[in-house]
This record gives sequence, C-alpha cells and structure tokens, in this order.
Amino acid sequence: MKKSVRYLSIVSLLLITILFFNVIGVKNIPFLKNVSEKYEIKALKLPNNLNLAGERVPIERENIRERMDRELLVNTYWQSNGLLLLKRANKYFPILEPLLRKYGLPDDFKYLAMAESGFTDETSSAGAAGMWHFMKGTGREYGLEINKNVDERYHIEKATKVAARYLKRSKKRFGTWTLAAAAYNAGNAGVARRLKAQKVSSYYDVLLHKETERYVFRIVALKEIISNPEKYGFVYDKEDLYTLPETYTIEIDSAITNIASFAKKFGTNYKQLKIHNPWLRENKLNNKSRKLYDIKIPVK
Repeated sequence: MKKSVRYLSIVSLLLITILFFNVIGVKNIPFLKNVSEKYEIKALKLPNNLNLAGERVPIERENIRERMDRELLVNTYWQSNGLLLLKRANKYFPILEPLLRKYGLPDDFKYLAMAESGFTDETSSAGAAGMWHFMKGTGREYGLEINKNVDERYHIEKATKVAARYLKRSKKRFGTWTLAAAAYNAGNAGVARRLKAQKVSSYYDVLLHKETERYVFRIVALKEIISNPEKYGFVYDKEDLYTLPETYTIEIDSAITNIASFAKKFGTNYKQLKIHNPWLRENKLNNKSRKLYDIKIPVK
C-alpha cells in the first residue's frame, strides 16, 4: 500500500512539473529528452587502405568488409578498453618498436602484441602468458626459461625476439605476413592443414576457427584506431598517457636469496622491482647454473 502511494506521488509530481514547463513555454524538457538527441552511435566508414604490414585488406569483398567492420565497431565503441590501450601504447610502443626493427619484424606487429595481451601480465584461460601470450611448450621450444622461479615469457626483450623468430618462420612457410599472424593464433600446423584441405593460399579465402577468423581483422582495427584516435572519438591530453619510469640495468650471475632485501640495496622495494622484472616469479632467484641475468632497477 505504501509503495502504491509513493508511486502515485512521484507520478503526480512529474505531471505537475511537465505542466509548469508548458505554462512557461519550455517545450524541450531536459530530463525527458530522447537519448539519441544527445548521443549518436555512428556507422563507420572503412578506409580503403587498411592493411597489415603493407598487405591490403580486400574490403571490396562483402564478407571481408563485414568482418572488418565488426572489429572496427567493437573496438571503437568499447571506449574504456580503447582508451586504456591508447594510454598503454604510449608506455610500451617505445620499447617494442626498436626491438621489432632489430629482429626484422614489420612495425605493425606491435598491434599483434596489443591484441594478444592488451599489454597486461594476465595469463589467458589456455595458459598463454606474457605480452606475446606464449604457451609454455612454444616458449621452451624457442629457448625461453620457464619454471616456477623464472618465466621469460614475461621478459619483454626476450619474448619479442622469440615472437619475431616464430612469425618470420611462419612468413617463410606461408608467403604472407597476414597468414603468419593467423598462424600465431592458430598454430602453423593448423593453418597449413586448413589451407591444404580447402585448396586455397590466402587468409581471406580460408575458413578457420572462429577466433582466428577474427584475429587479423582485430589487429588491423587496433592499428587503425590507435593510429587515428581523434578520428574515432578518442580525446586526451599528452599528460593522460602512461609512461614507463626510467630504469638502469645490472647483470647478475649468482643466486638472490631474498629479492625484497636485494631491492632495498638499490633504494627500491620488492613491488617496484617485480613491476620492472615480471619474469622473476618468486622472492628469490635460484640460478644454480650461474646464468647471466639482466635486472632492471628503477631510477629514484
């Protein structure tokens, strides 16, 4: 009974307010305005020159156009994620770009790393880890140290070198960077099997697993949005972007019994040291083989 009275009171107040605005001649009442008058969800015009490493996306083909449009829309209108990626790009692209040049990989593949991990250290549901999202088996196959104590999938420099080796090997096998990117997601054997069975040689002609079907388009969409943020409605100031604090590197060829104590010797703490060296997975470094490790120390 009380709820009914309260509801009637609210309705009565609303009607009186509407009547008041009509009496004073205000017809467009602000809080009754249709949402579409304040905010528009616009269809996007696909640029004709969308490409991955110079290999053009054939958007004149209806199926390809629709798939490309989907990824561009999803990544444009998932605004919070898009803005976070823009901010993180300013933090990590300066590290990735010279590494990609050094290892002979097209600059566009920094967007593959972005698509894989979003530049976070979260492990995928399948167990892929690090910026480049390597599985343990693949990482070990390419020479990364992966155990409970050290996991070099989280070592940006070493993992980027491995990613370059993997992608260049795929490019040599399949002939295009686009298929190499698809193989990064689905595996070389899986892509080769589908191409052979379907008697085609292009990513845009082969039917792949659902995730891989979207994979290259997502990378291209991220490239387009991050390269042209204002065009897609992302507005920010330079000071809004994330940056990586300055560090210097020391070499260690012995064990570290307690990383928290080790950090204090260099005027920092355990948390800060782990932020800059996420490949250190415990509060110690075993190093029984006396391997040479580079450890980044944040500048005070």
